[in-house]
Amino acid sequence: MAEFQLPPNSRIKPGKHFKAPQGAANVRTFSIYRYDPDSGENPRLDTYEVDMDSCGPMVLDVLIKIKNEIDPTLTFRRSCREGICGSCAMNIAGGNTLACTQATEDLKGEVKIYPLPHMPVVKDLVPDLTNFYAQYASIKPWLQTRTPAPSDSERLQSKDDQEKINSPSACILCACCSTSCPSYWWNSDRYLGPAALLAAYRWLVDSRDEATGERLDELEDPFRLYRCHTIMNCTNACPKDLNPAQAIAETKKMLAARSH
Repeated sequence: MAEFQLPPNSRIKPGKHFKAPQGAANVRTFSIYRYDPDSGENPRLDTYEVDMDSCGPMVLDVLIKIKNEIDPTLTFRRSCREGICGSCAMNIAGGNTLACTQATEDLKGEVKIYPLPHMPVVKDLVPDLTNFYAQYASIKPWLQTRTPAPSDSERLQSKDDQEKINSPSACILCACCSTSCPSYWWNSDRYLGPAALLAAYRWLVDSRDEATGERLDELEDPFRLYRCHTIMNCTNACPKDLNPAQAIAETKKMLAARSH
C-alpha cells in the first residue's frame, strides 16, 4: 500500500460499519477512507457491506450506490464513467487506478479505497490537484511556432510524425502515475512528475512545434526532470497503458545529445 499525506499527528482510526440489507446473498465489504479537514477530526476508515446483486460491476458503481442508498456524506469525484476524464482516480486495493474501469470481480476479499497517495485531501476521496495542474501548465502544453501558418491549409505532418505523439497525447491527467512515484512524493514542489513530463515529451516530439530548444532549457534542471530514478511505478500505474518512464528517458537522451 502506498503512503498517504495526512495531517500532522493524525492516525486513521476505525469508523462506522454499515451492514448489508437483511437477506442479501452476494455481499462485498469495502473500507473507505473518510476525512473532512474542516471537522478537526482524524481520518477514519468506514466499512460498507454492499449487496452486489443490486450493484453495477465497477468500483465506481459501488461508490455511487453507497452515496445514493447508504451514506450520502461520502465524497468522491466522477464524471464520464468511461475511463476518459480521469476524475475518479483513487487508490483501490493498494494500486492507483480509475474507479470506473476497475471491476470488483478482479479484487479479492475486503476492498480498501483511499484517495491518491501523498496529496492534500480536500475531503474523503477527493485530492487537491492544484499543484499537479500548475505543473502541467508550466510545460506550456500548446503548439508554439514562429513561422506563419499556411494560408490555405492546416500545419501538416506525416503519418510517421503523427504516430510519435499518438501515445503521449492519450494522457487523461488522472494523476495515477505521478502519485505512484516516490520521487514525486518527496519532491513534488520541484520535480514535475511523470504526468507533466509525459506531456512535455508530447510537444518535444511534435514535428510542428518550433520551441524544442526552449522546452529543453526549461527541463534541464536537477529537480524538474532528473529526479526520475526509473522506478517504473508510473508506467505500471497508468490506466491508459501509457509509458511515462520511457518518455522521460527519451527526454534525457535529447538533452544528452544536445550537449555533445
